[in-house]
Amino acid sequence: MAAPWEDVLRDEAAIQEAASVAVDAALLEGVLMRTEREPNASDVVNYAPFTLLPSAVPSTLFEQAYAVQQDFNLLVDAISQNKEFLEHTLASTIKVDDFTAQLFRIHMQVLEEGLAQSVFLGINRSDYMFDCGVDGTPALKQIEINTIAASFGGLTSRTAAVHGRVLKVLGKSEEASRLLPNNPSKGLALGIAKAWELYGSQSAVVMFLVEEVQRNIFDQRCVENELWNRNIRVIRKRFRDVFEKGSLDDAKRLYIDGQEVAVVYYREGYVPKNYDQQNWEARLLLERSRAVKCPDIATQLAGTKKVQQELSRPGTLERLLPGRTEAIARIRATFAGLYSLDMGEEGDKIAATAIADPDRFVLKPQREGGGNNLYGEELRQVLEKIRDSPERTSYILMDKIKPQPAMNYLLRAHSPLQVSECISELGIFGVYVRQDKEMVMNKAAGHLLRTKAIEHADGGVAAGVAVLDSPYLV
Repeated sequence: MAAPWEDVLRDEAAIQEAASVAVDAALLEGVLMRTEREPNASDVVNYAPFTLLPSAVPSTLFEQAYAVQQDFNLLVDAISQNKEFLEHTLASTIKVDDFTAQLFRIHMQVLEEGLAQSVFLGINRSDYMFDCGVDGTPALKQIEINTIAASFGGLTSRTAAVHGRVLKVLGKSEEASRLLPNNPSKGLALGIAKAWELYGSQSAVVMFLVEEVQRNIFDQRCVENELWNRNIRVIRKRFRDVFEKGSLDDAKRLYIDGQEVAVVYYREGYVPKNYDQQNWEARLLLERSRAVKCPDIATQLAGTKKVQQELSRPGTLERLLPGRTEAIARIRATFAGLYSLDMGEEGDKIAATAIADPDRFVLKPQREGGGNNLYGEELRQVLEKIRDSPERTSYILMDKIKPQPAMNYLLRAHSPLQVSECISELGIFGVYVRQDKEMVMNKAAGHLLRTKAIEHADGGVAAGVAVLDSPYLV
């Protein structure tokens, strides 16, 4: 799966020149992040980390990932509407994982009161790696599906232009012309705009719910600008603003600072540290409202690792997507081995296998945002500690995917230029809009390639480990 850059990687002078052009191109294109020192100020910014060269991706696997995205959109939506499935699947997890339990409590409370929301918007990102099996043939294997705050749709819309410039500087204009156009920020905005339109109030706003620390603001601004271009007003608020200034009227319309909110787009709220008591109350207020939540709490629960593991059980997909035989086959083809650590004989066996051979597996908690998974010796130590405790049910176990590494340069501000052995992860953005029972929009909205040095087992771009990349199809 080698890309045609082998000659370039050996030419140190050409690499130095290309890296200098690449950094300027990234700044010019707006591939930007705020700095760690000033995470809430835009008067000093730097380029977001990225690869010097685009990475080779097998075209058949790339096409497979795109082809299955609408199926995954349908699956996530079906899970979010299936109260019994979520209740049954998360029963063991909510006994030991307070965060999932709190989300689930809000979900049940809102259902008991009766859903005020009639338009549903899903923006998810399904992430894959290319597993080189025993015979060395790469296969597409899903790592996870992110159903809340799936990021980098904005910055990745601008990354291919940077790689195109680099390839031209290196005398590879023909290869530069083969880089794929990619604009997830436009696709995500189309979904938000459709939900806003179906909500049915021209004067209502779209609210981006954002974190206290906003280093990745430019990624969000790309989507925001697409909405302003459609004359849709966007406001940015935090949970505490919702707590202090949010209210519902008798029809459960949501108001903040006197403005009616049509769509709440979460770029926050996916990890326990995002919540204190006030923030949980704000989340409940949002969920009880008529506003379109992206995601609503049921869709956030659909993205938990425990649900992912349950989907791999025989017969589960058939129950959730009745009659969709071809979609089920496409989905199942992407699954890696997933195993339950529930209490009982099956879970005992799996725990013992993982303790005996930890390098075969990844231990995953019910968390989003990167940097949470456990590998190798750390996996073994944690499992040994919790093997006889119900705490183990807050994790799932997954086969470790073994991709073929390739050489590349990872460009980071204030870091030396050095070649690294790297592996990549491909994400496909999916957008769907449902009104009551009718699916109004269902599409793949673009891709994200992230690459990291092989010494890092876990972590994404926001976690400071992976960098932005562009696929070069081979």
